[in-house]
Formats: sequence, structure tokens, C-alpha cells
Amino acid sequence: MHNPGTAGQERFPAADHFAEGAQFIAGRLTKGTSGRRHAVVDPATGDEVYTYDLAGTDDVDAAVAAAREAFPGWASATPGERSDALHRFAAVLAERAEDFARAESLQCGKPLKLSREFDVPGTVDNTAFFAGAARHLQGQSAGEYSGDHTSYVRREPIGVVGSIAPWNYPLQMAAWKVLPAIAAGNTIVLKPAELTPLTSLLFAQAATAAGLPDGVINIVTGTGKEAGEHLVGHPDVAMTSFTGSTGVGKRVAEVATATVKRLHLELGGKAPFVVFDDADLDAAVNGAVAGALINTGQDCTAATRAYVQRPLYEAFVERTAALMETVRLGDPFAPGTDLGPLISHAQRDRVAGFVERARAHARVVTGGEAPGGDLAEGAYYRPTLIAGAAQDSEIVQSEIFGPVLVVLPFDTDDEGIRLANDTPYGLAASAWSGSVYRANRATRDIKAGCVWINDHIPIISEMPHGGYKASGFGKDMSTYSFEEYTQVKHVMFDNTAVVRKDWHRTIFGDR
Repeated sequence: MHNPGTAGQERFPAADHFAEGAQFIAGRLTKGTSGRRHAVVDPATGDEVYTYDLAGTDDVDAAVAAAREAFPGWASATPGERSDALHRFAAVLAERAEDFARAESLQCGKPLKLSREFDVPGTVDNTAFFAGAARHLQGQSAGEYSGDHTSYVRREPIGVVGSIAPWNYPLQMAAWKVLPAIAAGNTIVLKPAELTPLTSLLFAQAATAAGLPDGVINIVTGTGKEAGEHLVGHPDVAMTSFTGSTGVGKRVAEVATATVKRLHLELGGKAPFVVFDDADLDAAVNGAVAGALINTGQDCTAATRAYVQRPLYEAFVERTAALMETVRLGDPFAPGTDLGPLISHAQRDRVAGFVERARAHARVVTGGEAPGGDLAEGAYYRPTLIAGAAQDSEIVQSEIFGPVLVVLPFDTDDEGIRLANDTPYGLAASAWSGSVYRANRATRDIKAGCVWINDHIPIISEMPHGGYKASGFGKDMSTYSFEEYTQVKHVMFDNTAVVRKDWHRTIFGDR
């Protein structure tokens, strides 16, 4: 029996959507068979809001079988048919937007304004984008490249995709995994994080309500060690797409490559925020605070390392600290809340550990503590600014995944670019300058999958998202994502009708 927990109707209006369990296989909800249960916890209060049976390996097998059975029919649907289904899907998501927003804020601790204005509309837009993109799976134009043959390129779906999504953006990451895969004609089994399965399950239910065939989208909610590894290693899964930490990504790669799967990895980040001395300081300060604190800093593209050219450094530190101190922590469902809790108390303690260790060699300018009072029961942590850290220190080099920004000075443009590139990661970055020449150099020389100029964080469905170096490889969103989710096939027709080709002499006979 599912346990609805303590969340009321106002906070969790979609609670009755999960009464049958937290696995979605072949178009219906079922209970997991692992024999173990797990609770979704509201990180703002510590209250359990939904308890469910975790998926075991049998559930993964059933989901993969459902996806495999659905694949031939879905793959053979015309691009227009898949497009129509995705347009209907976008409409259902829009109709249910408030349910999605509240479920996302409840399980993640996001301020409701973030879920309403970013996560949910972004997902609806992404669905509408792939509804259009489904009609444009194009290959190279036909042509006579050898002279005696006509060649063309087909794009074909790969098969069953097994994807694993993280807990920081459960709805958007579900969409980023599912949409390009099914637009290209694949079927999918998605494993959301066991901390945050609610909106992934709502997403799959909305797809069924929109008329997508059973088995095209399946959800298994279990642990990474059991359900995740079994999904990645499953012999009937043709491709794995994973978003999460670089450490776990390495394990996913080990398991996936054992069966020679297609692999797409979107891993950790440590985004630099480079402020040149001709930048608009007020714009940079506002951008740094927003870019560092979005989703309580639990964003792999969040601004985490601000490098500020020496003439602006002291003013940047002072103004950024002052602006951080105005950010309002509170109940995610309260209208005045700017910043919610971290995903869990364990994550809050992990972030606090980074800050405490940094105190030995750096200055905590503001923040650096959990609030008390009414927020003491939640996984809250104050916005934190750190100055004076060394470039090779842990706080600068490691992904913290919390509301912490480190500021370091630089002198020359060369030094600023060098420091920006001086971590293992390369997912995203930004540069701030009034000079088109400096900006262009930054976009060319900073090694990251996305470089913003005079802004930090915005994403759009039409443009790709993915990293360099230890941040992984492959792209989410945009038509570039079809490179991950399609096979490219060369087809070649003989145009001569000649029985004995000239090249046959290399095997038998003379010219």
C-alpha cells in the first residue's frame, strides 16, 4: 500500500496519481519488486511525503521487454505521426503544469516560482520543440559520389534506450532524456533518482494520456546499484544516456562498454565566471548571484568560480556579498521565498564540509552556515561567498553542488583564461566584458560546451547542452541530440547494370 505521507492537497495536488506504485511499465503504474521501500522526503521540512516499493531487477527486465515490444511499431511510425503525438504530449503537459510545479517543488525543495517559471515551461517548450524536430531527421543529400553509384544517408533509431536522470532537475532531465530518444523513433526506460521520482512518473502518465503507445516510455524507480546497473548492462538495451556526477559516470561507462553500447554522458561541472576589467560591474554582480544560487546551487552549470580582474575585484566581492545577504530563504511554497533547501540533510552537510575545510586557508565573506529558527528542520544553507582561496584548493577544484561561490583575482587576460580552464571540467562558463574582441577570445579559448557572454545560465531548446573533458560527451536538447539517438546508415545503389565491374580485376582476371 502506498503511503501518501504528510503533504496536504495544496502542496501535493497530484498525490492520487501515485496510488498504484512508482514503476511505470507498458502504460501502467505498478509496485516495485525489490522487497525494499523508499521515502520521498520534503527537504524543506524533513517530512516523508510518499513511500513506495523500489524497483528490482525483475522490474527492469519487464520495462526493457515492454520497450522492446513497442519499438518496431514506434520506429516504423512516420515522422508526422510521431510529431503529432509529441504535440499532443506538450498540450497535456501544459494543462497539468501546476501539478508538475508543485510536485517538483515538494520533492526537490525548489521555490515554487522556479518550478513554475523555469522547470515546467522549459519542459513544455522542449516537448513542443521535439514535436517539430521529429519531422527533420535528415541525412546527406543523395548524390553520385563514386560516379557509378548513387549514395544517400538514412538516420534510423537505435532501439531501446536505457537512461538515468539526476535529482536536481528531475522533470527537465526526464524530458532531456526521453524526448530526443522517442522523437527519433526509439523507445526508452528511464530510471529517475529514487529521491525525486514524482515528476518523471507524472511525465510518463501525461504521455499515455496524450496517446503515445504503451511501452514507448517506461519508468523504473530504484537504486543505482541495483536498478541502474542492471539497466545499463542489460543486453537488450542498445544505448545508455546518463546525467550525474563524473565519478558515477565512470562506473556507468564501465558497465555500458562491457556490452558495447552507445554511450552519452553529461557529467559534473565547475563553471568559471570570468569578469574582465571593462565589464559592467552591476550586471556581473547580479549575474553572479543569480548564476551561483539558482536551484540552491545544485546545477552543474551554476557559477561556482568567479575570476575577477584586479581593478574590479574588491568592489565585486563587496557588492556580491551584499546582494547575497538580501536573498530570502524560506518555505518553497511561500510567495516571498527566493532560495529553498538543498535536496537533503546529507547534501547540506556535504556542502557545509567543503566550507568548513576552506576556512583554514580562505575567508568566508558571507554565509557559511545553516539557518536556525523556523528553517532549522529543513536542509537549508545560507548563500555563501568565499574569497582568498588558492587555485589548487578543494573549494576551487571540486564540484560542491550548493549555494557557494568562490572569488579569485587575476591580472592579465591570459591569466584569466588560463585559470578558467584550470579544472578537470568543461561544461559551461561565462565571460563578462564590454569588448567584442575580449568576448570573442573567451568564446574561442575557454574549453567548455557552452560559453555565455554577459549572462550566465539561460538555456534554450534549439541549442545543444553538453560538455568537454571530465564533464562528459554528447549533447542534450536541439537537433544535435539526434547524433546520440540515431544510427547513420550509408545506402549505395549501382547505376551501371554492368555485371563485371572494373574493380573485380583486383580479385580475379586482368583488365
